[in-house]
Amino acid sequence: MSTETNGHEIVGRGAKDGGRLFREWFEALSQATERGDQVAYVFVMGSISEILRAFDFQVSFPEINSLQTAVRRVAHEYLNTAEDYGYSPDICGYVKADVGMQLRGGEHPMGRIPRPNLAVLTNACNTYLKWAEIWERMYHIPTFTVDIPGGRSAGYGANETSGDFTRDRQYVQYQLQELISLCEQISGQKFDIDKLRMQMQYTNDMAKAYKRVLELNQNTPATFNALSEGTIYLGVANGLRGSVEGSRYFQDLVQEMEYKVANNIGTLPEEKYRLVFVGVPCYPIFRRFYELFADWGGVFIGSTYLWFAAGGLELGYEYDLNNPLESLAEGTMLSVRNAMDSMFFQDRALVNMLDPFRVDGIVYHPIKSCRTVSTGLADNRRAVMEARDVMTLFIESDMMDKRVVSEAQMKNRIDAFFEGLATRKLRMSNQ
Repeated sequence: MSTETNGHEIVGRGAKDGGRLFREWFEALSQATERGDQVAYVFVMGSISEILRAFDFQVSFPEINSLQTAVRRVAHEYLNTAEDYGYSPDICGYVKADVGMQLRGGEHPMGRIPRPNLAVLTNACNTYLKWAEIWERMYHIPTFTVDIPGGRSAGYGANETSGDFTRDRQYVQYQLQELISLCEQISGQKFDIDKLRMQMQYTNDMAKAYKRVLELNQNTPATFNALSEGTIYLGVANGLRGSVEGSRYFQDLVQEMEYKVANNIGTLPEEKYRLVFVGVPCYPIFRRFYELFADWGGVFIGSTYLWFAAGGLELGYEYDLNNPLESLAEGTMLSVRNAMDSMFFQDRALVNMLDPFRVDGIVYHPIKSCRTVSTGLADNRRAVMEARDVMTLFIESDMMDKRVVSEAQMKNRIDAFFEGLATRKLRMSNQ
């Protein structure tokens, strides 16, 4: 990482390099079948990519594949294919887009998604379990579910000195050892613990840097927008987890963000309102959705999406390379528990963000496609407003299905929200 790079080369490098790495990752997936690579389908909440990379599996994230169809405005084609096949309009849009893609031979706007040799999932989302069963029926492949014991209370992590925590970690470790045996059978390779240590070191680098990037957005003006640029960082965090490219990328990203802080460079020409986003973005009109807030000078300085879909990197947890399997089990357990807490108990984290990040408002965005993320957001909003005097916005649409996205209705609600924020700021400045 060069310390002599000038500012013109640093600013914007994260978005540019992230887009390039993302395209290269999809190109590698498109070529996997021709190269004879083994392919594992995994999920963002507990991908366990380190073990899979140790066996040279190419990892494919069906959630990411699906959302990319929405960002590129072709999701409806895949949704229609799945619904014509018999899937209900009411179920997860990610699932239906993936089913449509599988039925179309892996056809994807960024390449061709290969058929899986293995699926690995956790119980972080109830949909994961049924989703993997679809691949079992389609391809007759083995699926491996890592059962992560949930936390005993609403709080990030757990009491790591308790007997419950130790037993839970051992339970996860035994499952990871079973996964290693399965990977040996499928790949024909013998497990190399030193290779696993190397992947884990790269993830350590990424976790330390990812956490630092999120913390730097406490700066005013914000160094990045958690909704737009943050989604790029999130894609690299998942797709390149445990890789040297991912490690280098996030170390460079920290350099960029620290440069922007030192030189008072923000993500908007004029930052007026600092916001937190709760939920999953509206991908069918992703750019326009961002603009509806940016046009008012609103910057998303944080997002629960960057927590629960980051595989635990936001925790900054570092694996103990002297005890790799035990540490990987602990890190996996903590990351999945944190993901579930970020979906169901994020009110405490949101309240704790208000002062250090100087938050002006919180935007809640429940979506039709994902009841797991959306259920309870109204109650969560009420809990936050009871705890602190902060303005909130509650708007509904979807992450995949443009049929339930009304830009005009959202714009009316968003404009009224910002008018309220402006009135509040004026009133407070006159006190």
